[in-house]
Amino acid sequence: MSFMNYQKWLLCILIVGGALALAGEYFLVRWYPGHEQRVADAALKMLPYQNEGLGIQMEVAAGIYGKVQVYPGGIRIYRPKLFGGGPSITITSKPNTTSSPQFSAQYLAQLETAGVRNELSSYQFEHLTLNGRDAAMIWQYHPRSRTMEVTARIMAPDRIVTAVCDTGYGNQAVYTQACDKSLRSIKLLGPPSNLIQPVDEIN
Repeated sequence: MSFMNYQKWLLCILIVGGALALAGEYFLVRWYPGHEQRVADAALKMLPYQNEGLGIQMEVAAGIYGKVQVYPGGIRIYRPKLFGGGPSITITSKPNTTSSPQFSAQYLAQLETAGVRNELSSYQFEHLTLNGRDAAMIWQYHPRSRTMEVTARIMAPDRIVTAVCDTGYGNQAVYTQACDKSLRSIKLLGPPSNLIQPVDEIN
């Protein structure tokens, strides 16, 4: 190869390399962050869902709402993934044998201290009112699967509804928010709860 051809060949490599570098910079700095935000926004879009059997109305994040499996006493809302590990919400209901509209102080104390007593990592508890019902929410991170589990227990005079949302293997920040928003939206149909000491309402 002559020296002149070698220079031309080297110049072509430099031009192509520079173009690839600029394209990579555009991808990392401009396109990809916007793409991530669009994906997150789509996953967090709330879709209505109602189940007469459980007596609930709610909104489910689109990133979770794919299929609905109905079985005696409960439902499972999930978005299938090719290799498994997709997000899901499982909701069950059982009779409230006490007919009380509120959880007992003893039961709430057990939930609040479960993280310490059972040495659970990243355990968080909150007692709150959801759409006029006494409720408790728990967030627990599972290090082995690197997933978050969000649980809501909601009490009405006739029944107690438990909703468990698993974030799956996707973006944990996005799907934890999707679980949180979905569970906080649950409304129990039926007679209102006459709460003696209502907690600040969070919708």
